[in-house]
Amino acid sequence: MRQTSSVLYIAVDALIPLRGGSLPGLDEFTAALDHEAIPAVWLTSRSRLQFDDARRKHGHTHPFIAEDGCAVYLPEDYFHLRPASDSPRTRKAATLRLGRFTCIPVAEGLPAAAEALQTLSQDTGVPVVTLRSLSPRELAQNTGLPQKEAELARQRDFDDIFFFAGASDEEVSRFLTEGRNRNLQFRQHGVLWSAAIGPSVQRCIRDLAKLYDRALRYHAHTLGIATPNSAAGLFPFCERTILLTDRKSDEASQDQPDTPHARRLPLHSPDVWECLLAAIATRN
Repeated sequence: MRQTSSVLYIAVDALIPLRGGSLPGLDEFTAALDHEAIPAVWLTSRSRLQFDDARRKHGHTHPFIAEDGCAVYLPEDYFHLRPASDSPRTRKAATLRLGRFTCIPVAEGLPAAAEALQTLSQDTGVPVVTLRSLSPRELAQNTGLPQKEAELARQRDFDDIFFFAGASDEEVSRFLTEGRNRNLQFRQHGVLWSAAIGPSVQRCIRDLAKLYDRALRYHAHTLGIATPNSAAGLFPFCERTILLTDRKSDEASQDQPDTPHARRLPLHSPDVWECLLAAIATRN
């Protein structure tokens, strides 16, 4: 691994939306980072299978964190190191082989999350519908995605995707509160929700940082890059941060996470990628 002063952690869901094209210039930015030997770890709420095509399309060859911090996925022979578990009390395997990737699991696997979600629904009397239970036609209708993409969207390794079936706001609130009391973590994605046991972006970054430090034989600083809707889940765990803002997020700034130490760059500026590369190279 070539020397680098920083490892980037980029929340990319807003840059590579499920519907419509990716942000122009992303391919060139990714290639520029590779040319400068700056690793860029991508973070997404999507699954391994759902995200793989986007990675291939944009030439991303570095690790990624999927399903909102459920696991780290390492491309084959990326580090030439064995990830070491520093938690002897855990019974989970240090790594798993999933498809073409070595996976460092952080959350419990899908069967545990699915069982906990079903039990919670039964105990609270709040009906939920999982994507796994839908027919292909129903799946496409409820996700708004083409059938092939919709099928990938429900194939998860760790979290379970669902929606509420006619529940009132009060019932939804009661369901979420009771679920959190049972160690379930929820993420909302429009009308869809995900439920997982034990996801942690912080742990994903910590485990990856240790691997990078071992490979480099020194500490490379962590630099988080995100849009306002993703910043709160990433920035607290990075040493430096860059917030990509847009007009809508500026107008709704009162609803955005407090990021006083983040450098701010306008996302839709014509020279956003050049400014971002310059900001990455600046160490203060």
